[in-house]
Amino acid sequence: MIVAIRISGLVEMPREAQITLDRMRLRRKYSAILLQPTPENTKLLQHVRNFIAYGDIDKETLSLLIEKRGVSIDKKKIDSKKILELLDKKGLEGAGLKPFFRLHPPRGGIDSKIHYPIKGGVLGDNKKDINDLIRRML
Repeated sequence: MIVAIRISGLVEMPREAQITLDRMRLRRKYSAILLQPTPENTKLLQHVRNFIAYGDIDKETLSLLIEKRGVSIDKKKIDSKKILELLDKKGLEGAGLKPFFRLHPPRGGIDSKIHYPIKGGVLGDNKKDINDLIRRML
């Protein structure tokens, strides 16, 4: 699974990027979504890479994310193990969760809103380092 977190706000953002982020359900700053690693989703992520941080999420971080920040559609208690089993088959909405997560700003702050390959940046593809960022945002 790939997780995408919106880092930038709306100021000076091109209209095309705003529309793309809106369709991806990343409508607010510090909201996150889960995506399957398909070619279509990869192209979407490349289109808005200047405004989001994304990478591969591991099972431990995913269960923490669902447990702490998952919002149930029908206001019931969330069982993260059960949802992890249903996630690959039905997706978040089929498992009874809203399709996005609202996160806190990262503890310790964002060092820089520059691209990842440059030291200290968070924008773009973070690969496995996205898990550390998510843990700081829970």
